[in-house]
Amino acid sequence: MWPTNSPDLNPVDYKIWGVLQERLYKTSIKDVDELRRRTAEEWDKPDKHIIDKAVGDWRKRLRACVAAGGERFEVNPRCEH
Repeated sequence: MWPTNSPDLNPVDYKIWGVLQERLYKTSIKDVDELRRRTAEEWDKPDKHIIDKAVGDWRKRLRACVAAGGERFEVNPRCEH
């Protein structure tokens, strides 16, 4: 059951959320309403390069998962950049 639920195989989990978080916290956030507003704004302006990179990384992660027979696997971070 691990691979299908793994954040390592979900581009949003391993790439997109990190980028979104960096953008959100560039400046301080005063309250939950501002966090919600800024999250919606940032989510609506995706950077195609980031999405393309996440999909490219996803293919590498899928290959690593298959090579490991669906068991736990490691992805070399240097290979993803």
